[in-house]
Amino acid sequence: MNQELEIEFKNLLTQKEFKHTVQHFGISEKDFIVQENHYFDTPSFQLKEKGCALRIRHKKGNFTLTLKQPADHGLLESHEPLAEEKAGNIIKGGVIPNGAVYRIIQSLHINPVELEYFGTLRTARAEVPYKAGILVFDHSTYLGNEDYELEYEVQDFKKGESNFYQLLKTLNIPARAAENKVKRFYQAKFGR
Repeated sequence: MNQELEIEFKNLLTQKEFKHTVQHFGISEKDFIVQENHYFDTPSFQLKEKGCALRIRHKKGNFTLTLKQPADHGLLESHEPLAEEKAGNIIKGGVIPNGAVYRIIQSLHINPVELEYFGTLRTARAEVPYKAGILVFDHSTYLGNEDYELEYEVQDFKKGESNFYQLLKTLNIPARAAENKVKRFYQAKFGR
């Protein structure tokens, strides 16, 4: 298992703003890579209640189990690689492996055996370096919904915040609140 602190700024975009921003940075269709996020929680949303999210991400033939937990600035992500067969079994109703993520979930007083698969969100993603961070261009589809998002992943919260909002101003894009993908997914699936 490895852990990292995720500090990112997000803004939802219209399709027109997304296309303009992609063109502004010289990104082409071939620069986008498709990834799938398979989301899990207990039937009573115990992870969500604690501000956490659990997913299996399938990207470039690799599967990674990730637990996101709140941190002072951003989220603490705990990652565990999974074999394709194991990931498929978990999605079909199996239990996550008894490893570090399993133990962290137990430490939150949640029984990992109660976790259920809730569905999949697919994202076409492109990334470019930008001012000591990474700009991420996401086009996501889930449960009949489609959205466009610009993310800025950084190490320094204050510099990142300043750079991100200056970029939005430069591109003439209004700042819009953007819930994270799992929250948007749950809103679409459960209305919450």
